[in-house]
Amino acid sequence: MSGELTLIVEMVTVLGAAATGGYLASRLQQPALLGYLLGGIVVGPAGLKLISAEGDIQVLSEVGVALLLFALGVEFSLKELLRVRKIALGGGSLQIILTILLGGGLAYLTGWVDTVPTAIFLGAVLSLSSTAVVLKSLIERNEVQTAHGQVMLAILIVQDLGLGLMLAVLPALTQPTEAIGIAIAGALLKAVFFIAGAILAGRWIIPFLIRLLAQTGSQELFLLGILVLCLGIALFTSAIGLGIAMGAFVAGLMISNIEYADHALDRILPMRDVFATLFFASIGILIDPGFLLANIWILTGLVAITMIGKATIVAMIVNLFGYPLKTALTVGLGINQIGEFSFVLAGVAQSQGLFSERLYGLTVGTTAATLLITPFLLKATPSWLQWLEQFPRFASLLQSNNSLHLVEFEEELTNHVVVAGYGRVGQPLVRLLYFQGHQILVIDNNEASLQTLRERKIPYLFGDASSQMVLEKANLKKAKAMAIALPDPMATRLTLKRALSLAPDLDITVRAHINDEIDSLYQLGAQEVVQPEFEASLEMGAHLLLNLGDSTYDVQQVVNRYRSGRYRDILPERAEYWGAANLEAAIEGLQRNWYVVHADSPLQGLSLAQSKVRRLTGATIMAIERNKQLYRYPTGEVMLEAGDRLLVVANPKEHITFANLLKGES
Repeated sequence: MSGELTLIVEMVTVLGAAATGGYLASRLQQPALLGYLLGGIVVGPAGLKLISAEGDIQVLSEVGVALLLFALGVEFSLKELLRVRKIALGGGSLQIILTILLGGGLAYLTGWVDTVPTAIFLGAVLSLSSTAVVLKSLIERNEVQTAHGQVMLAILIVQDLGLGLMLAVLPALTQPTEAIGIAIAGALLKAVFFIAGAILAGRWIIPFLIRLLAQTGSQELFLLGILVLCLGIALFTSAIGLGIAMGAFVAGLMISNIEYADHALDRILPMRDVFATLFFASIGILIDPGFLLANIWILTGLVAITMIGKATIVAMIVNLFGYPLKTALTVGLGINQIGEFSFVLAGVAQSQGLFSERLYGLTVGTTAATLLITPFLLKATPSWLQWLEQFPRFASLLQSNNSLHLVEFEEELTNHVVVAGYGRVGQPLVRLLYFQGHQILVIDNNEASLQTLRERKIPYLFGDASSQMVLEKANLKKAKAMAIALPDPMATRLTLKRALSLAPDLDITVRAHINDEIDSLYQLGAQEVVQPEFEASLEMGAHLLLNLGDSTYDVQQVVNRYRSGRYRDILPERAEYWGAANLEAAIEGLQRNWYVVHADSPLQGLSLAQSKVRRLTGATIMAIERNKQLYRYPTGEVMLEAGDRLLVVANPKEHITFANLLKGES
């Protein structure tokens, strides 16, 4: 078979295996990245032996690395980084340094590696986390705009920036001991001159060339020009010893601020995804499952030490920078994996002779394992922290720095409106209330977004709105109303539940994040639930109806009808909307229990409204199981019958009170 045909066959084989593995991983709700790795294992030397470890695929995978880092450079936002610059630059840099020192130092002192350069390289590999996996998980859970989501992304951006410096400096560690200092200085000098030249080119030359390409109107020429720019600069940096990855990243930065950046990224993304898939699959080709099984206990220990150690370092740093312990723990457990770019560093270490085949194999296996665990860990963390809060000692620690007053206000603040969350929804809401002359108290835990409140002298509490301690200081019993505009669905439910436990009659308006939350939030006691996407649809519809000649009164009646009906008339037709799985998702993070209504219970024969369960106990009945049928979100007129099983959401004290009420003991 000719060489050209062999390359095509190898590409089709690897991409086919990667696509199959990615599909299976996606069906199992795992990152597609893991499917690509498994696909490479299957067709590689350790599997079906269809692809050799040294071949053209490895060369093409270098293109994948270049395009990955080029796209990262284009997407890089200096504005976003500066918004959280303290935790990003200070915390992110400190995290990298401490992880290198502790990880590499521990490996060297225990004899696991025998040279200091190898230890430093290993520490650098451990210091990087997975931007791709973490960002995907945050998007899926609608947590990108949360405090912990913003901190995670800030640290990840600095890690990605640090990768470029590592690729420039770390290879110098392969020089003889007496020459390492000179080699590092030379590498830094090269990097400084290169970056200076890149800044000048990015300001005067690159925009001019990209503009010329865009003026031709040819999409093909534009794409070719972008590819030549990316790969050409990458080859140049490789030739001067700074590595392909650093050149590609800087090339992305050079066009990130010009007007054609988004179009360039849009053109390059499909090619990036294809070649990046080849890169990750090529890593799988290098993985030997037999070797990993033979070293399973060492691998397990490495995974545990890495994830626990890195989580501890990150959590301590985030807490040190003034964030609540709860946020710090969430961030620590969210970015305690080893990232996809660690494969790049490990590959460089192996090519430089610093990593033996055994060390490289264990590093790759540890990385793959941590990436596999991360999505589960991110999902379980809120529930784990919620469980810890049941214990007074842990509850006091988790809430110890959640009640910091940054703007003094009267302890007996009355007739005020409490707004929980000062993000994309909360900020316009606060402005509206402010200009209408209402007294406002804002609760938020994102220090970067609170400067406006300081300037306007608007009272606020810095902390988690779901914290019982913070809510108590908000004086909810004397508030006129409350709006919950938090970006985190679980924090929204907890805040609503705890606010009503403090002020049962408080008028609370809540933002719903997805369709399935609407009824559960009403059931938990919200006076009004607003779904932003549906509200946008109603406003667009209202404008259209007015333009089509309908009267203002008729349009308002239509809009009010849909709102009063909780958007049900315009909900998408989905059979699973009332499914039990969605009920579980709606009450995720809340403490729930099932109770049986016996014939001698004082609640038997009463409607939910007559029983006054929420008023008397603070508990909420989310579902009733009767004759093997489950009735979700029961309304006030539903009668309780002997034999009913009740799904109740409450805190531990409320559960005890409800159980006593159900038995007639209180």
